[in-house]
Amino acid sequence: MPVREHLYAPIQWKRKNKMQEQTTELFCRPDTAAKEAPALAATVPRILFTGVSSGCGKTTVTCAVLQALVNRGLRLHAFKCGPDYIDPMFHERVIGATGSNLDLFFYDPDTVRYLLAGNAAEADVSVLEGVMGYYDGRGIKTLEKSTYEVARETETPAILIVNGRGMAFSVTALIHGFLSTVRESGICGVILNNVSAPTYALLKEAILEQFGGAVQPLGFLPPMKECVFESRHLGLVTAGEIADIKAKLNRLAEQAERSIDLDGLLALAEESAPVRYVPVPVRKFETPVRIAVAMDRAFCFYYRDNLDLLRQMGAELCSFSPLSDAALPPCDALYLGGGYPELYLEQLSGNVAMRRAVRTALAGGMPCIAECGGFMYLTEAIEGRPMVGALPGTCKNQGKLVRFGYITLTAKHDNMLCRAGEQINAHEFHHYDAAAPGDAFSACKSRGASWDCAFATERLYAGYPHLPFYANLHFAENFYAAAAAYRLEKEK
Repeated sequence: MPVREHLYAPIQWKRKNKMQEQTTELFCRPDTAAKEAPALAATVPRILFTGVSSGCGKTTVTCAVLQALVNRGLRLHAFKCGPDYIDPMFHERVIGATGSNLDLFFYDPDTVRYLLAGNAAEADVSVLEGVMGYYDGRGIKTLEKSTYEVARETETPAILIVNGRGMAFSVTALIHGFLSTVRESGICGVILNNVSAPTYALLKEAILEQFGGAVQPLGFLPPMKECVFESRHLGLVTAGEIADIKAKLNRLAEQAERSIDLDGLLALAEESAPVRYVPVPVRKFETPVRIAVAMDRAFCFYYRDNLDLLRQMGAELCSFSPLSDAALPPCDALYLGGGYPELYLEQLSGNVAMRRAVRTALAGGMPCIAECGGFMYLTEAIEGRPMVGALPGTCKNQGKLVRFGYITLTAKHDNMLCRAGEQINAHEFHHYDAAAPGDAFSACKSRGASWDCAFATERLYAGYPHLPFYANLHFAENFYAAAAAYRLEKEK
């Protein structure tokens, strides 16, 4: 049978061994464990930086404060509100603050609080960075899934970032609007971006006169054109590509020490209410597995919580590079994340040994999850350059965002990750499209648009949507179970 037919042909759910059968039956039971577990409370010093809109400077302020606090010797965890995987990677690899996501579309509020408490357990202080404007949610006329909702559900003090360029007393009107639009806004402080020291001194007086103790002016950043971060079509560029980034960050940190009230921010963080949550029941497997994760300049977009969850279940994760390695490491499953494969087509295509190794592994039944860029790598070609060829069709740049935003996936037939009809909330963001995007799942947006996507068999998921495992633990459990079954087959 040709390789591609073997990989993407629809299959019926099969139980190949006793362990897989028992695991599958467990997945079908109602999720009662979380409802019965006692609620816990964790002390998590934390603050949330939010903006009046996108482009107001909240990422710059967040990075400045994070670097300044790291320079003080504090242990930090940085959370990004929303589905972005680039900012957490930036925070961790460049600044030195571990990073992850909090997303109320992906997860229910209790899971968000669980992930907040768990990821912040070893940190002296946690910094949450919002997305878009504070009140901007899933739609034009709703607060649903907004940064405000994250602040409310986690009871995190919010600091409003205002771009003060070209404004004077109007700054107070803007602040007043954000404080009064929602009765309990959660906004405790304000930082002004792009203002001079003399202007800030006057605006600080105005803010105190207008609002008294309702909101604290916590400093400013002056215009710093030399510290602007570059951008590219998928957002902030990856950390390893930014020239003299550490120098930029340290200049921002030095400025933050001079003009932002870091001690005031830390005091607000210490006053945060305990995080109350119900533990998420993570299944521990008896059979250990080894999962090879593609991790290099071309493939680096992963939700940290996905990787941590697989480790909690019992997996050992080992990284490899489709760019430079000649062979896969010894493993029981593959995880090919998103990234920028289109920027490294010559290297990926030229690494014939790795392309052959991946194709052979999948043809032999090795379980695999391939998301977005990882999915493109498995097709026949990207922009005419040969790729793995385990899936049909080619991928080309469309010159615009093809499918963007939150979606809910529903399985159309039984596959490695779930049974027909099961769902998971997911996210897409890509400028490339595939001639054959797959049809194993239907994707639906909140406003009603829908389409088919992804290839899925009893050993494969490959498609553009990124899957956050805590949105449906069964998907991760089934992936692990497939890896364990594959390992047992090899040992026979």
